[in-house]
Order: sequence, then structure tokens, then C-alpha cells
Amino acid sequence: MYRHRSRLPKALTAIAVTGSLALVSGCSDEGEPLTFDAPSPQAAATGGQSTGGARKGSQEAQSAAGTLMPTGPKAEFTTQNTIDDGTRIGVTTLHGEKSGFTGKVWVWAPKQYFDAKYANSGFPVLVALPGGNGYPNNYWMGTDLKLQSSISKWSEEGKSLPFIVVMPVLNPDDKYYYDGSDIPGQPKMGTWMTEDVPDFVKANFRTFKSRDGWAFMGSSSGAFVGLKSVLKHPDKFKAVIASGPDIVPDSPLWAGHEAEQRANDPERLARALGAKPDSKDNAVYLAIQVGSNESGLKKAKAFVRDYTKGPVKTRLQVIQDGEHNAKTYVKGMGDGSIQWISEHMQAPVPSS
Repeated sequence: MYRHRSRLPKALTAIAVTGSLALVSGCSDEGEPLTFDAPSPQAAATGGQSTGGARKGSQEAQSAAGTLMPTGPKAEFTTQNTIDDGTRIGVTTLHGEKSGFTGKVWVWAPKQYFDAKYANSGFPVLVALPGGNGYPNNYWMGTDLKLQSSISKWSEEGKSLPFIVVMPVLNPDDKYYYDGSDIPGQPKMGTWMTEDVPDFVKANFRTFKSRDGWAFMGSSSGAFVGLKSVLKHPDKFKAVIASGPDIVPDSPLWAGHEAEQRANDPERLARALGAKPDSKDNAVYLAIQVGSNESGLKKAKAFVRDYTKGPVKTRLQVIQDGEHNAKTYVKGMGDGSIQWISEHMQAPVPSS
């Protein structure tokens, strides 16, 4: 099957692009405590920069429509990296209450998040997933791929929303691929990805209550998980940037669980969703990216051709001279993918 034949080189390509993960986190602030506290709604009203916490009820009363203020409990973050504009990528360990799985999650908030004029507003969330095993690290937490600095730049240029970028581990170990799913008898990585991680973000950040503020992006095996998660949970997530995506759930751990495997098949999920009436409440936006030199280009084109129907909206970005690696995919995002999903998602609302 496509993914099993190419998984080893995919993982090697990802490491070659990102450099040694042991060296990615070389900033002088690494390991220092980090808080994502931002100006309170009162600061926005007065033009001040107070970071003091208002009472939850007061915050909710003053928040912009659709905004969900942090619900708590508050996580403890340490600094992993610092990007050029001074914003930091933090890391914490999340104990997933619903999945029972414990793993690392890296988070970055754009500089707009700390601007007093947005203190009343939620921010859209982009869950970024790596290719390869995605364990014990998520390579998007490094600064060499420039994901966060690119989003910062694109947001200033009007090409992207200022997303909060959330980077959880993809698998519970480096032995198997768990397909971002609840495979019977295995760690519940589907619940981890679609329930525990969003709950954690809502606990710690100003987000949006509706699915209009939630999206995935991912490479290769991570693209499969993002694509499948959006198609399976259109009530929770609205969009995905799926780069060099694997299309079929082919973990060897599915053996003996064919019904559950079919329930996590993007093609089956897309066919089922596409047969439903199209509405603003169930439309999903699938931005498929593939390098022109990739072996998976034909398969990606076939997916777009066969499953763009009704609520299933697609956009194909063929990245000229692109290879199957993360650097190619960041380029593709800037060439149009990030702008396309941004146009269909909720933007933060500045104070009047």
C-alpha cells in the first residue's frame, strides 16, 4: 500500500529537512518558564497593557461574539524556541483525560494574541502535524522550517489569519503508525487528537466556540490524520491543509478490526459527507498540497476529482519542483493554501 512502501523514506526526508531534532531547540531561552497570559479585556477597554487576570465572568461578559475565554486549568509551559519577532514556542506535557494518553504538546501564539486591541477576541487554531512517526518530537516546533515566522509574515500581508499553532506528538511511540485513530486495544490517538488536544487549547487560550476557528495542517502521515479528522468530525473542524497526504488507513495494528478501519478511511468519509446536503454548518475545506515531483501526485488528483461534492470543498496546490518534504509544503502554504483556508475561517475581532 502507498503509505507502507514509502514510510521509511518519508521519515528520513523529514529529518533531513529539519536537521537534528536534538539541535533544533538551541535558543538561549530554552527551558525557561513561559506564560501565554495576554492583556485582559479591561486593558483593551482602557488602552492599557495590563496582564492581570479579570474574573472569568467579567471576561466572558466583555468578550467578542463567539469567543471562548480560557476555561482552565492552566498548563505549565517552558520555552522551546524563540522566533525572530520575539514570540516563543512553548512546550508542556498533556495528560489526556478522555484518551488516557500522555504526551508532549508544543504551542505558539502570534504577536497579535498579545495585542490589547484583541484582548476580547478569540483566535483561530491550526493543529500542525508532522510526517514520519512524529514521536517523541513534532518537527514543526523547530524554527528551521519557519512555519511560525511565515504565518506571522503572511498575517501581516493579509494572506493568513494569525493562527495559534498547536503541535502535539502524532504517535505514542516510534514503532508503529496509529493513524490518529482509536484502534481497539491501542492508545486512543483519535480521541487524543480530536478531543484532548482541543480541550487543552480551550483551557489555556482565547479560542472560538464554533468550528470556524479550528483547522489542521500536516505532512504525509500527519496529513492523513488531519484529513481524516476533519472529514470524520465536520462539527468540530472546518479545514485542513493536507500536504503529500496518505489516503488510506493502513496501520498494521488494524488487523482484525476491519469495521473500525473503514470508519477511519478518508475516501469513505468524504463519500459519505459529500452525499449530504451542502450547508454552512457542514462544509469542510480540504486544501491538498503535493509537490510536482512526488509519486503521490496522481493519487491526490484522483481524490480531488472523485470526492469534491456537496459539503466537501477542495483546492489542489501543485508545488512546482516540490519534493515530499516539509520545506516544500511551507512554500505551498504561502503560494495559496493558507490564504484559501483563512478566507473560510473566523478571524480575531479587534476592539472598536
